[in-house]
Parts: sequence; structure tokens; C-alpha cells
Amino acid sequence: MTDNKDDKTLSVSGKKTLTLKPSGVSQGTVRQDMGRGRTKSVVVETRKRRFGKPEDEKVTKPAPAAPAAPAPKVAVQPTRNRVEPVQRETPTPVAPAGDLSAGEMEARRRALAEAQVREAEEAERREAEEARRKAEEADRKQREAEKAAREAAEAEAARKSEAEAAPAPAEEEAPAAQAPAPARTVEEVRPSRPAPVAARGRRETEEEEDERRRGAARGKPGAGAPVPAKAPSRPKGDDGRRRGKLSLNASLDEDGNQRGRSLSAMRRRQEKFRRSQMQVEREKISREVILPETITIQELSQRMSERAVDVIKYLMKEGQMMKPGDIIDADLAELIASEFGHTVKRVSESDVETGIFDIDDDDADLVSRPPVVTIMGHVDHGKTSLLDAIRNANVVSGEAGGITQHIGAYQVEQNGQKITFIDTPGHAAFTAMRARGAQSTDIAILVVAADDSVMPQTIESINHAKAAGVPIIVAINKMDKPAADAQKVRTELLQHEVFVESMGGEVLDVEVSAKNGTNLDKLLEAILLQAEILDLKANPNRTAEGSVVEAELDRGRGSVATVLIQKGTLRPGQIIVAGDQWGRVRALVNDKGEHVKEAGPAMPVEVLGLQGTPQAGDKFAVVENEARAREIAEYRQRLAREKAVARAAGSRGSLEQMMTQLQTTGAKEFPLLIKGDVQGSIEAIAGALDKLGTDEVRARIVHSAAGAITESDISLAEASGAAIMAFNVRANPQAREAASRSGIEIRYYNIIYDLVDDVKAAMSGMLSPERRETFLGYAEILEVFNISKIGKVAGCQVTEGKVERGSGVRLLRDNVVIHEGKLKTLKRFKDEVSEVNVGQECGMAFENYEDIRKGDQIECFRVEHVTRTL
Repeated sequence: MTDNKDDKTLSVSGKKTLTLKPSGVSQGTVRQDMGRGRTKSVVVETRKRRFGKPEDEKVTKPAPAAPAAPAPKVAVQPTRNRVEPVQRETPTPVAPAGDLSAGEMEARRRALAEAQVREAEEAERREAEEARRKAEEADRKQREAEKAAREAAEAEAARKSEAEAAPAPAEEEAPAAQAPAPARTVEEVRPSRPAPVAARGRRETEEEEDERRRGAARGKPGAGAPVPAKAPSRPKGDDGRRRGKLSLNASLDEDGNQRGRSLSAMRRRQEKFRRSQMQVEREKISREVILPETITIQELSQRMSERAVDVIKYLMKEGQMMKPGDIIDADLAELIASEFGHTVKRVSESDVETGIFDIDDDDADLVSRPPVVTIMGHVDHGKTSLLDAIRNANVVSGEAGGITQHIGAYQVEQNGQKITFIDTPGHAAFTAMRARGAQSTDIAILVVAADDSVMPQTIESINHAKAAGVPIIVAINKMDKPAADAQKVRTELLQHEVFVESMGGEVLDVEVSAKNGTNLDKLLEAILLQAEILDLKANPNRTAEGSVVEAELDRGRGSVATVLIQKGTLRPGQIIVAGDQWGRVRALVNDKGEHVKEAGPAMPVEVLGLQGTPQAGDKFAVVENEARAREIAEYRQRLAREKAVARAAGSRGSLEQMMTQLQTTGAKEFPLLIKGDVQGSIEAIAGALDKLGTDEVRARIVHSAAGAITESDISLAEASGAAIMAFNVRANPQAREAASRSGIEIRYYNIIYDLVDDVKAAMSGMLSPERRETFLGYAEILEVFNISKIGKVAGCQVTEGKVERGSGVRLLRDNVVIHEGKLKTLKRFKDEVSEVNVGQECGMAFENYEDIRKGDQIECFRVEHVTRTL
């Protein structure tokens, strides 16, 4: 037994706990109504109010609510701000009257009265719900009967429609028309249906029915009367369309009946049926369908004004399962369009270039133009020096090593007539430059040194000129030298089908000296004479058209293209397309560095304002607006990408092909990243490096572009492991810092031969050394000895040549190689020796091999590895 003074609780072991409650407080547990049929148990304490009152005042007890009913149990009913007692049917003793005040007693009486009213409302609501449920059940049975009657009537109608075409007698139709009547008599067996509702003779709306049911749920008097559900006015059919307003009653409807069709829907259906019966075909309209190289079925159907479903059906008949979004080629699209009765006009993506090149000019608009002359020949034969002497300039001093590495375009004036010169490099690496110069020229001047005569690039220049179909003028240079022999030059040119006038041919030849300026005027007169024979004309009053001689990326001016105008006149502000680049001409600069307002035919100028750097040799033309220029440029860029992808795919192939090729050929790649000052130099470098490759090692150009070296180039070189070769360009400070951090070496060059030689040396280091084998001699095994701690030792006699210690050996048995390895020991008697000559006996043991027998033959040889070069 424990005694706790704080809560005044006495606890006896094994018995119920006894609690001494404080005076003036009564406590009990009641059920609290939470609404929607939920209850909750709560503990209620009632504290006695203490206030003074006279001793002689008598306390009256409240009258009981009902004489026979026991005192109600007090519960708590929650309201907004107070807890009200609620009468429950469970009897419980009433608290003494002396403990309750008059206000509390009045509150209890009010709560009791409200509870009785609620009980009455709940009883009425339950009765109304029961009545409504019975009415709905009866109504459902009536609808089922009506539905069965309708189905019977429809079956009868269908049977009659399949009968003879003659109309049935009236007396046979009457019973069928009255067939649904018995189903409607179900109303008579429903005595519980309210008479006023049936007498009204109209169908109530679903909103009114819902309102009545909500009123019944709220306990409104008379709202719980049974109301029949609305029956459909006419059968809907089985298509399931037009359900009407979606309500809870309609969703929970068991029979699933639907509303009937509206009058407008019935009229539309009848009109559609009447049109289908008439079988009126629309007149077929034949259209001209424009077909590109590829087109989707949906787009084709729209251009033909046909349904895509019909095109799909036609393809299905032909055995092809396709979707409207599938892409088909022009041939199949033409077949489909012809099948549907349309004519076809085929177009190609290249049609965007139509109308900008090769525009025919009227002969009345043509005027004489200056000739375009290309100076060609072998390296160091004096081409640029000859041009300097003509122009009174010094171009050679500006070229590294005194060798021309760019195409230069200049214009001079002789006797009031202008001549345009194009200077080409003579080195073997610049083959493409010479070919490009010959293609965009009118006359080719072949410069041949009188002391060197005809050389390899001289022959190549002759071939380029003949391929371009331009006349040749031979300039025999360096006539000031003592070893000059002009007749030897003329004779050797005969071997290459160049017949000069002095040898009975038609080719003009002039003996000149660029150093002393000898006979330069005769050379210019020969050029003008040849131009007069050619009768060169062009139309200056049209849009300009020409070719890109050279292109570069200038740091201050952006993309700069040196162009040669062949037709028309180019002016600043015009929009041009050069290759896969376009732009608006910002400025025109001539060969003297002067800005000009316009450039006519046969005039070389630098064009500023292009969006990117075009390729040397690209054609350029003026277009009418930016949209056309952008469209042409995007088409050419896409074409270039597709070609690059196809070329890469063809060279790369699948992974299996790559591995097979690597195993069979063992080819190694030397990755390079090349940046140059102009496109022509990059093209020449790429061509020279491509010729260095062999089946075992080759150079792979990861990226090449004109312009300075940037951080992106360093990142690309680091990712691909490529070496950076810079030709006449430098790296910016950010790129230099990135290269030093990444350990990337940048090699700078200004002469193309040095770059090619360095790459050649590096690629030679990748070649595997050559293995050379030198025969030394033969030895025959006479006896085999088994020595402990050593193994088997062969007692041999050298029969040919000699045997050296450490050399390679092959064990031959019946002239078949059994083993190839190295000698472990070579002894003569008991001493280790370095070699044993022919006729002497020795003991030999092999490394990691002991399967030797008497009579075997040993072949001794030496292996050497020799470094290879390209």
C-alpha cells in the first residue's frame, strides 16, 4: 500500500485504485458527437461555483423532462466557442441540485429539447431515404420493362424491313405499333408513387430531382417524398455519343440508358444517308505537285489535296506499311502522285543556287576587259622577281626565305591598258595553287631559268595550263647569267609539246632578265597582243561574279578574301555568297592598299565583311537579299558536312574493320593541328603531309584553319594528343598560358619546307626498326649429357661457320625448326668461350629448353635492328 500526497491516491495491491477527488469538482466520461455518425469519448469535469447566498434561501429542484423517463445522461456537444451538454438515452443519476446553478440547469433543459428535435429530424430523414430507395427500385424495374419492350419492337421492325418490298397490310402493322403499350402499364402496379407527380404529366429535370434529394438530406419537411427517375424519351442507339450532362445519378445508373438524339442530329444523319445513296462523285482536279528529293507522306498528300488515309491505303495495296510521318524519296512520291492523277515537277536542293552563276549576257552589253595573266614555273626561276620588275615593287623581300608561299594578285598599266597578274608559288607543295591560278586566268606566262632549263615544276605548270586551255607565253629568265642558254630551253620545251615561234610553233617566247629589267616591255607587248587575239570581253553592268584567289583571317579586319572579278561590277554594300560563307561587302581594297568604290571585270580586290573565311578557289556571286544568301550558304555548309561525314565513315568503317586493319597493316597515325595565315598555305601543307604517309605511318590532320592559335585549339590538341604546327601565325596570350599548363608544344614556321621536314622526322621515329638477320654457322649434336644443377648439355661439333655466345639459335630436327631461342652456355672443354670456329667441338645449352637429341642440328644467327626513315 502506497500513500501519495500529491494526487491523494490510495493504491491497494491487487485491487482497483481509489482516488480522492478535490471537493467541488465532479468528473465523468461522455460520448461526443463529431457529425456524420462519428463519436468520440471525452472526459468532462464540472466545477462548483462558489458564491455567497443567504442561508434561508431554498434551492428548488428542476422538474423532470418526462414523468416516466429516467434522468438523462450528460454529454458534451461541440459548438463554435463552448461545450454544451447533450441528452443521451442512457440513464445516469442526476447531480444534486445544490451543485448546479440556475443558468446551468436552463442550459441543460435547452440541450435536452434540441436533442429531441434532432432525433425527430433524423427519424424523418431515415424514413424519407427508405421511401426514396423503394421508389428508385420500382422505377428501375419499370425502365427495364420499357427497355425490353423497345428491343422487342426494334427486332420486329428489323424483321419487317427484311420482308418484301410491298407494304404490309394495315391490320398487321397495328399490333406491332401497339406492342410497347403493355410495358407502360407498370405504372399501375406502383401505389407508392405520389399522385401529384403522376398527374403533372411532365418530366422533371435532373436539377429539380437533385434539389429534392438535397432537401431530404437536410431534413426539410416533404422533401423526402419518392420521386421517379427520368425515363429516356427515345432510344439513343449503340454508338455511345452525346451522353448529356454528367451527374452523379447518371454515373450510378445501373441500366446505363442514354439520352436520345436531338432533332438536328437526326436531320444530319438523314442528309448523310441521302448523299451516300445518290453516289455523286466530285470532279477530279489534276494539280502540279512539286516534289523535292525527299518528302513525308503527309506533306505529299497536302500538296495533292488528297487524304493521307487514301495514300496510306494505296501503299498498303502495294505491300508497304507506312505512316503519314514517314519520309519517302522522290521516285516513290512521283509514282503515288501519278497514280492519283496529278502531274509532277521534280526539284532539287541545289536549285537554291539557280540563277546566281553563269548568267548569259547580251552581246551588245559586252565591252573589252583587261587580261588575267598567271605567272607559273619552277621554284627559284625568278617569277616573283620578274613581277617585281614589272610593278617596280619588291615582293620577294616580304616572303620568308625569298620563296613565294601565297598567291598574289596585282594590276599594272601598260600603254593605257591594264593587265592583271596572278603570281603562284613554284614549290611542289603548291600544286593546287598553280592549278587554281591556271583555271581563273586568260594567259599563262611560263618562266624558265636560262641556266636551269626545264625542271619538274616547269613540266607541271605546262600541264596545268594545257588542262585549263589557256595560251602560254614563255619567258626565258636570267639571261644576264654567263651560263644562260636560251636555245637549250627551247629545245627541251619541245619534249613537252610547247613549240615556240622560233622553232616553227605558235607559242610566243621572250628572253628577259628580271635583275636588269631587260625586254620587260616586249613581254608586256606580247601579253597585250595575245589578249587582242583572244578578244576578251565582259559585261560590267550586271551583278558581280568571280572566284576567290586567297582567303585569310585578319585579327583587325576579320575575314578577308582576295577575289578576282570575272563578270560585272562589285560595290560596297552588296551581299555576296562565297563558297559556304556569305556577308555584306564593307570595303574593297586594291593591291596598293587603297579603298575603291567599285571593282570591275578582271580586277583583283580584297573583300571585307564576310561572316567566315571561304576556301581558296571558291566561286562567289552577288545575291539580291540576305535571306537568299543565308539559304545558299546553309545548303553548301550542310553539303560539306555530309561529304565530310561520308568521307570519315568510308575511311573509318566499323570497329571490327578498324581492328582488322590495325592488325593487318599496323598503321600508326601522327595527329596534327595546323593553323596558317591563309587558306592556300594550309591546303599546300595538307597536300605535302599527305604525300609523306606510308602503309605503316601517316599524318592525320585533326583540325586546320586560318587565323591565330586560340584556347580552343589548345583544348582540341590536348584532347586528341595532336602537335600544333603554326605557319606564319602566333598564339594569343591566353592560348600560350593554356599550352604551358597542359604541356602542349607549339612549333612556329615561316617556310613550308621546314615544317614538312620536321613532320617527316617525327613520323620516321614512329616507324618500327628494320630487323636484319645475319647467318653465323651450323653445329651438329654428337652426344647429349645430363649434368646436375645445369640440365641437358649438347656436345656439338661446328660444321660450318662459327657459333657465338649470346647469339640466336634454331634447333633443326630433320630440317624442321623445333625451337628458336638463345644460347645459355658455350663451353670448350671446361672453359666458357665467346665463340667456337668450324671443325671444333664445344658444349652448348639452351635457355629454357632441354628437348635435344643426338643428331639434331643447331643453326646460329645474329639479329640487328636498323632504324628506318621515310
